[in-house]
Amino acid sequence: MIQRVQTIFLFLITVAMGVALANPIWQKAGGSATETAQLTALQYSQQTGLTNVITPLWYLGLLMALVGIIALYAIFQFRNRLLQTGLCAINALLLTAIMGIILYRALYAGKEYGNPADQGTFLLGFYAIIAALLFNALANRFIRRDEKLVRDSNRLR
Repeated sequence: MIQRVQTIFLFLITVAMGVALANPIWQKAGGSATETAQLTALQYSQQTGLTNVITPLWYLGLLMALVGIIALYAIFQFRNRLLQTGLCAINALLLTAIMGIILYRALYAGKEYGNPADQGTFLLGFYAIIAALLFNALANRFIRRDEKLVRDSNRLR
């Protein structure tokens, strides 16, 4: 039913993706106070003095929105636990792809900017994505537990 614990975790995935979309993910300061690099869900920007180079990352924002929508859709599929498990597996793959893109942008592409030894700081958006990974794993665990409980009760009949 909709009041089960996995529903809370699926809803928290949606909230975490909203937080990740709304907040910066990574930031790095350059040599002077006017030099910064920042990664958000929609763009990667580098500012050096008066020049500002912006690289759009619309696909990252699209993946984050897709994860939130899939988690929200999975909430209402409580009658079909196998479909819910499949949707959680898709979310796990998408979240892994999101983390790969972010780590590539922050650690590899961001290394070229400013001091190469400084990797920058991860901000609230990054930790929201990690929380979404954790909530997805917990939701999947409780969905599988419910499915096992139903199968065991059918065996007793």
